[in-house]
Amino acid sequence: MLAPRDLWINFWMARSGLSRGGRLATRLATWAVPGFRGRRLLAQRSARGFVSPAADIVCNDLRLGAHCFIDDDVVIYNRSGGGHVSLGDSAHLYRGTIVEAGQGGCVEIGARTHIQSYCQLIGWLGSIRIGREVQIAPACAFYPYEHGIAAGEPIGRQPLHSNGDIVIEDGAWLGYGVVVLDGVTIGAGAVIGAGAVVTRSVPADAIVAGVPAQIVRYRS
Repeated sequence: MLAPRDLWINFWMARSGLSRGGRLATRLATWAVPGFRGRRLLAQRSARGFVSPAADIVCNDLRLGAHCFIDDDVVIYNRSGGGHVSLGDSAHLYRGTIVEAGQGGCVEIGARTHIQSYCQLIGWLGSIRIGREVQIAPACAFYPYEHGIAAGEPIGRQPLHSNGDIVIEDGAWLGYGVVVLDGVTIGAGAVIGAGAVVTRSVPADAIVAGVPAQIVRYRS
């Protein structure tokens, strides 16, 4: 027989969701689980996953797989002209992460990928496509666009342009504070050292580091 705590969690998580009533049910379920790390249990208990009532979600095309985890203070937003934001099964977004789609861009995050706190994924002009089982440390940033820098005009008025989408293939690992720029593909299983600025595509299983990032060696 289930313990009262488990009965409480199962009852409210079965009613959770993105509606006002669903978010209230999620809040009630959190009373049984102390600490934000403990709330990952709630995502496992329901195919609807866990979307924190403290997340800020304004997205008319949000696609969530089963058992997703969206933490406190996550922002998911698409502006006019922005495409979809999708999370595969058991994808995790941790607190303070910002995901935006605008001007034809979209953001796709694969199954069992974990994106740690305070990352920025800004899918403008180009898209951000992250594969399965990718591990992304805190404070990483992904920008598939650039500002113009012509003289005689404030930067805020310069037109944006893009050299293409950002693609992170399955099983890659990005260390703390990595910045990935437009047109970059990071190959499957690649490792990106903390603080690297990735301006060129990275082969599968490569280990890169530095500003700009350079190949150090290969995992194989």
